Order: sequence, then C-alpha cells, then structure tokens
Amino acid sequence: MKKLKLDLTNLDEIFPPDFSQEQIANAKTLFLKKMSGTAHKFYSGKMQTVPKAGIFGFNWFNVWYTPGVSEISTTIRDNNDASFDLSNRGNLVAIVSDSTRVLGDGDCTPPGGLGVMEGKAFLMKYLGGVDGIALCIDSKNEEGKNDPDKIIDFVKMVQHSFGAVNLEDISQPNCYKVLDTLREECVIPVWHDDAQGTACVTLAGLINAVKLAEKKLEEIKIVMMGAGAANTTIARLIIAAGGKPENMCMFDSKGGLHTDREDIKVDKHFYRKWEICEKTNPNKINSVAEACVEADVIIALSKPGPDTIKAKWISSMADRSIVFACANPVPEIYPYAAKEAGAYIVATGRGDFPNQVNNSIGFPGILKGALIVRAKNITDNMAVKAAFSLAEFAEKRGISPENIVPAMDEKDVFPIIAADVAMQAIKDDSARIEMSWQKVYDKAKADIEYSRGMTKQLMNSGYISKPPDDMLQKAIQWAIDQVK
Repeated sequence: MKKLKLDLTNLDEIFPPDFSQEQIANAKTLFLKKMSGTAHKFYSGKMQTVPKAGIFGFNWFNVWYTPGVSEISTTIRDNNDASFDLSNRGNLVAIVSDSTRVLGDGDCTPPGGLGVMEGKAFLMKYLGGVDGIALCIDSKNEEGKNDPDKIIDFVKMVQHSFGAVNLEDISQPNCYKVLDTLREECVIPVWHDDAQGTACVTLAGLINAVKLAEKKLEEIKIVMMGAGAANTTIARLIIAAGGKPENMCMFDSKGGLHTDREDIKVDKHFYRKWEICEKTNPNKINSVAEACVEADVIIALSKPGPDTIKAKWISSMADRSIVFACANPVPEIYPYAAKEAGAYIVATGRGDFPNQVNNSIGFPGILKGALIVRAKNITDNMAVKAAFSLAEFAEKRGISPENIVPAMDEKDVFPIIAADVAMQAIKDDSARIEMSWQKVYDKAKADIEYSRGMTKQLMNSGYISKPPDDMLQKAIQWAIDQVK
C-alpha cells in the first residue's frame, strides 16, 4: 500500500485499484472518522488557552492581576463598552450548544458536542483570527425535555463576557425560538451557524452555479429536501437575494410544505416552517419525485445517504441541473452517482469532494467583521452580503462546475468577507463604531496572519507535535479492510 502523506493530499491515490468509486467514497468516510478519533485522543482535543500578554519580570504579575487590575474593573464598571478594549471580549465568541442535533448524529448529550464546538473554535482562530470557547450545556428541564428557555437564559447571563455568540447544533423547533429571542434581547450579535452560516455559503454556491449553468436566480425552479433550521433559512436568503418563492418546493419527512399543512400551522413552535408553507409551493406538490421533474436545482440538508436522493429524480431534472447534497457525514447522494444521473454541478458539505458548500468558509469572516465594528446583531442583509462576497471572490479567481466557491485554504477570502460584512453592518445601523472598508480588511488580515503564524511557530518548535506515521497508516488500512 502506498504510504499516506502527513498532509493527506494523496488520500485518493492509495486505495486498491479494484475499488469502485462507491468503495473509495465509503473508505474515505471511514478513514476520516477513524483518524479523527485517534488524533483527538493523541492531542486531547484541539484547543488550549494561551496568554497573549508577556511576563517581563515579577511585578508584571501585579500589573496583570492585583493590585493593578483594579483600574480595569472600575473603568469597565463606569463604561461597559470599555470591556471590548481592555479585555479579550472584543475578539471572543461563545460557541453555545445543547448538543441535541450534532451533525447527522442527533442528540449526543451535552459533552458529546464538544468535538464539534472545539472544531468551530479551531476554525474561528485559524481562519478568522477569532477566539472561541466551547460551551456545551444541559437544556433539559425537570420533566426531562429540552427547554429553549434554559438556553436563552444561559446566553443572556454570559453575554457580557463575549463579543458574539455562535449557536450550534440545537434541534428544531427550539433553535428557532432561541435564535429569534436572543437576536432581539442580547446586546451582542447572536448567530446560528447551522442556519445562517449554512444558508450564506449555500447561497454563494448557488449564485455561481446558476451563472455557470447560464440560468437566472429569479427564474430557476428549486426543490429543497429537509425543512430544518438550515434549509428554511436557505430559502429565506434565496428569496432575499432575488429567488422567486413560487418557484420553490420544500419537503420534510411528511411531504411538501404548503398551506394545506395544518400540522405545521397549528404548532406555533414551527413558525419558521409555516412561513415557508405560506410563501412557496403554490401547486401543493407532495412528492419529491414530482417536484424534481424539470427542476433546475435540488438543495438537500436531510437524511445522510448515499441513497436519500434517487438517481432517477436527478435524471428527470432540467438540463444543466444543480445538486447540493449537503447532509453530514454522508451526502444524500455521492457526487459520482449524481453526475452519472445527469447533474451538471454537484456540491456537498465535505472537503474531500469538489464544491464543499460548508459554513466553514463563511462564519470566520462574518464573525470577524461583526466583531471589528462591534455589531449589535448580524442581520439577514449581512448574511446575503457575505454570500455575494464569497461568490464574487470565487468568480474573480475563476469558477468551474467543479469549483464554485472558495475553499478553506484560500486565506484571502476571510478578510474580504469581514470588511464587506462590516460595511453592511454600518449600513444597517448595527455597528457601534464606524470604520473604512480598508481599515477593517487590514485589521482582519493582520489578526488572521497572527493566528496562522502562531500555529505554524508552535508546530515548527514542537509545541504542537506531529502525529506518528503509523497512526495514519493504521487508520487507512483499517478503513480499507472494512470496505473490502
């Protein structure tokens, strides 16, 4: 077996030559999960707390702590906004989850979400120059039910220690109430990345996919599988960007969303789904197969596949069809199968396939821009602006059916998103301070370079150690053996 490189760039090249495309896809999934478990144990997680101020002699302890720090406490007491300048609050995000909807794994218990929340903090720091801390909480009430009010109360209590809050992996319908309430009642921006972040990046990918297909956003027919926080927000942002709601059909596990769905109408917790019922699917289509006939786009954030989206549905779609199969960890249909069925462009949520439509290319820059201008909230306008910023960045460097959005390693995109979002925040009267586009860009870029440089220095000096070679080889051999 060919030796796997530490950077994993040759992952697609090491599988047995007789493996089918489906076997390779399955083996990669298994390898990445096995490697993740082994590497997390090796490092004991992904994040740590590191001082950013120096100790140049004994009395510096007295500067950073008592008695000197009394000056900081009284200054902030008299002007709470001074906390953004005199502490790390202005660059610190609380990543809050009750772990009830972790990726495609469902309720993982509060500590079960730590891997994802630490991962979020990891990406915030490396990609956006933003500090984040994982806060996985127990939202169950005395009856043993997950209570959105407990999450709301928790966030409102801790908000004064942070510059922003990132909500993550909260099951529906609780996620709707939590986000909408906190956006109104907190003094800092509260962002639900599963919903707004995924919607932003999906819209960016759709903008460029539609261009490549030589179609128009306001004319395309869109089928949406899954009616959770992500897809309902995607629909809202597509409409805000110019898509026509009458050309959209959304489906949940019970069928199409439309005005005859009394089960949704009477359940006040699902008010976001009812909004979709009122605006879309005027013909009240109840079958995904029927909706796909001559459709231009299918956007799925539903049950992990690989056979959730049927190949025959794609074959019935319009020419140059676009398929977003974004379930994690396995897409609703593998890209090769969607292409064989006739899809022109296929996107997934995974980085080991072309066209990764993943919120990781959006939230680091979006949060950075909001933090720099000390935004009070993150509006839908800011999310739409970020989507067009992402799409424009990709278009300028060149797009193709296999490359519709920037990747995480295109570091220049993040300060650009930050600056564009900051300008929209100022325009929306959400920012506490006003700055020029260039000043926000320069600040974001400097902070990102600092974060990347620090990580590189820690790796070069051995403070972040390399995983042993046999860790990689054992994981890939295990994955191959499982698939054979």
